[in-house]
Amino acid sequence: MRISPCFSALATGLLLSALGAEAQSYTWTSSTEGHPWQRAKVSLQKTAPGAPLLAVRGDEAITTFKSWGTCFNELGWEALQLLPAAQQETVLSQLFKPGGDLRFSRGRFPMNANDYARGWYSCDEVAGDFQLRHFSIDHDKTTLIPYIKAAQRHNPHLTFWISPWSPPSWMKINDHYAVRSDAKYNQLAPAADVALYEGATAKDDKVFPARLAVNDYLVQDPRYLQAYADYFCKFIAAYKEQGIPITMAMFQNEAWSYTPYPGCAWTVPGIIRFNTEYLAPALHAQHPEVDLYLGTINTNRYEAIDQVLADARMPQTIKGLGLQWEGGQILPRLRAKYPQYRYMQSESECGWGSFDWKAAEHTFSLMTSYLGNGCEEYTFWNAILADEGVSPWGWKQNALLRVDSKTKTVTYTPEYYATKHFSHFIGAGTTIVAYHAGQDDKLPVLVAAPAPGRYLVLAGNFGETPQRVTVQLGGRSLTATLPAHSFNTFSDSKTDK
Repeated sequence: MRISPCFSALATGLLLSALGAEAQSYTWTSSTEGHPWQRAKVSLQKTAPGAPLLAVRGDEAITTFKSWGTCFNELGWEALQLLPAAQQETVLSQLFKPGGDLRFSRGRFPMNANDYARGWYSCDEVAGDFQLRHFSIDHDKTTLIPYIKAAQRHNPHLTFWISPWSPPSWMKINDHYAVRSDAKYNQLAPAADVALYEGATAKDDKVFPARLAVNDYLVQDPRYLQAYADYFCKFIAAYKEQGIPITMAMFQNEAWSYTPYPGCAWTVPGIIRFNTEYLAPALHAQHPEVDLYLGTINTNRYEAIDQVLADARMPQTIKGLGLQWEGGQILPRLRAKYPQYRYMQSESECGWGSFDWKAAEHTFSLMTSYLGNGCEEYTFWNAILADEGVSPWGWKQNALLRVDSKTKTVTYTPEYYATKHFSHFIGAGTTIVAYHAGQDDKLPVLVAAPAPGRYLVLAGNFGETPQRVTVQLGGRSLTATLPAHSFNTFSDSKTDK
């Protein structure tokens, strides 16, 4: 790969400054727009030219990282199928192979349709089927299961977690997969929107409103609650029969999104009731190998989440929390008050279909922030989409890989390289030791330790000019001038594989 003149000059300068310092050699991997994955050798120095941005003594530990993953969605499978068979296998290898580019070892997939399904469906749309006699995953056998099995060929040790976007429509108070009506994208009667706030919906109300729902959209009758808990268990068992191990479940994707696509609004009492009295006992009895996490949390309303976690039964109910979107804003506060739980980032933000470098910078900052604030897992949304990445409900979103449906070719997007700067180097068991957000997220820095005394430094410079950064690593210093709008990873010889 051709080395950009700017990066080559910076690397040469750093090498010259370290000559004669008995320095440890590191590989500097840098990506700028149009010049991804440039590599050069740099060295640690005995003395630093300035004050360090971060200083690591060697005894720090924020968390021990566990896994990178992505979500398996129907539209991702359709995009993958547009490519020639050999290219499909190359893409899957780069995503999931343990020695590949991104090294994903964790998968998420929806229970019933989500917003990146081909359309609405559930595993049992027969109203009143409390015994779930009509339950079936036959629909999934045409899309999600082949997608997952294709990934398993490249990593047989993949594990999975699930969440629903919507229960079967007959289990909801509005008898519909959506939460709110939309004349363009669903057939829900506008009058049904009264259930959300028990009053007129404001004209400027949005999918992520400031107000919280006053009604649970899952019917709170014990027959419905028990049937839905049993539904989770049947789904887990059905996938186990397909050789797909589900090891974690969350009760709802984004309970605080009031969507025209599949969704379900919940109140705090409803969340506590369903998780503590129905779902957790059912999983414990039928699938004790499955951990229950509270999630996915997409609200910054700390008081609502705090009220759920304050319930005395919750420590016996959940093992951890999954946060995404606005939920990440309250991660530090939640982790400070509830350190007994495990924390994970449950869905990387998907953008608006730009597929550009700015979106990748945002993703780099998200990874830095979530890992630096104690998340031991990080899950991406769509790994692959076609063309503009539009859903059946009109949302254009980004992906790590983009397929052109006309030319049947794939593009590795800027977010692919932002992700690779992390997941290619930070594997299971890596300790996250230090984190710096940078002013306005323009200079995020993360230090990780794959083993005692060994370090990784990840740094982004999202400003318009090069920035010099110094990180103190025990008795040595790493100093580098980061190119403008760049992703950077500094790795030692043992990690650089």
